[in-house]
Amino acid sequence: MNAMRTKNIFGFRVSLALIAILLAATIPSLFAQKTPKSGQQIEQVLQDAVNQKGFPGIVAAVWRADKLVYQGAVGKQDSDKNVPMSMDSIFNIASMTKPITSVAVMQLVESGHVKLDEPVASYLPELSQLQVLEAFDSTTKQAKLRPPKTPPTVRQLLTHTSGFVYDFFDQKLHDYAASGAVPSAARGDDRYLKAPLMFDPGTQWEYGINTDWLGKLVEKVSGQNLEDYFRQHIFEPLGMKDTFFNVPEEKQARMVATYQRQGDGSLRQLPSRPFTPVRFFSGGGGLYSTVGDYVKFMRMILNGGKLANARILKSETVALMARNQLGDLSLRELKSLAPQLAADPIRVPGSLDKFGLGFGINSKPVEGGRSAGSLAWAGIFNTYFWIDPSQKTCAVFMTQSLPFSDPATIALFEQFERAVYTGAASSPKK
Repeated sequence: MNAMRTKNIFGFRVSLALIAILLAATIPSLFAQKTPKSGQQIEQVLQDAVNQKGFPGIVAAVWRADKLVYQGAVGKQDSDKNVPMSMDSIFNIASMTKPITSVAVMQLVESGHVKLDEPVASYLPELSQLQVLEAFDSTTKQAKLRPPKTPPTVRQLLTHTSGFVYDFFDQKLHDYAASGAVPSAARGDDRYLKAPLMFDPGTQWEYGINTDWLGKLVEKVSGQNLEDYFRQHIFEPLGMKDTFFNVPEEKQARMVATYQRQGDGSLRQLPSRPFTPVRFFSGGGGLYSTVGDYVKFMRMILNGGKLANARILKSETVALMARNQLGDLSLRELKSLAPQLAADPIRVPGSLDKFGLGFGINSKPVEGGRSAGSLAWAGIFNTYFWIDPSQKTCAVFMTQSLPFSDPATIALFEQFERAVYTGAASSPKK
């Protein structure tokens, strides 16, 4: 879909925050100004999730046309320490980093420093000797490798059609990594980028480590590390003051605790660990952010690359990113090989079946929800967003729990989406 680490999935590092006390002025747990009926219904959906369904805490926001129609924080940021959730609570957004990295790449495309259909090895020579893993015998540990028929391009990295995958979603690469031939992405550093391709570039779609390589490309071409590039070219212009790879010490008390779904359906808070400085800036999933900051990023996309007086991308570039790049290919269903981290089968809400440049796309409207042609993605800790250009709407919903695609969380998110569009919270889908 990336410090202190447990496991890494979706090409990013998984971090369990050290929670101290909430910094000074706590923003009210629910939005200060009363909103229209739809906002009241959303509020009720989230409050019921905490009061009746055992969700520790949720923060969400909805922007429509030219105004914020809902923002709310319910429940606890840290249940063990009784710290309330607030609008400035900081979440590990994991693979919601990917669209930001994709925007950085498209800035370099606009400036003429990167070409979409150029082999990525033109910018990253270490990818010039890539191999395709055709077969692997886990008993004999014999691998059949060959050169790809064509080299992967920048466009194929942006669309996850390059041949790179994740070892926790692909059985063949999982077995290959388990043999010790290459590191697993679960190690949490960049050594997993040594993995081979699983298919010839351009022949199918499969989610993988593509955006981590795009992060490396941004660093190589710009001469800046990814944190500095993001800060200068995206975060500061958009006013995203709480989005980081390395969360400053003075803001770490705002980081949300992580929870794990148990066999009985309850959510158990996981122990916090000290936050350690990041050495690998994972373009695939390394960022922490707030709901408010991510709304600014979504609004920029919704507005065709501009927010207030800051233009991040040209409108035609955003239109290209929002266009299906897969042709007749479709997103393939992924199987989780790590069910404690991602529930099986894996579901990303929104009926996503196509992919643009950095965003999933639904080619058909969602019943009671977003329009066809909306953009979306998610993060491993059950953070979700969508951008609906047709209805000039964008929304973000953040929890901090595992496994990803947890059925109870998916049902809640779908209920949230229906409330955004209908103004009435219906029952979760069966």
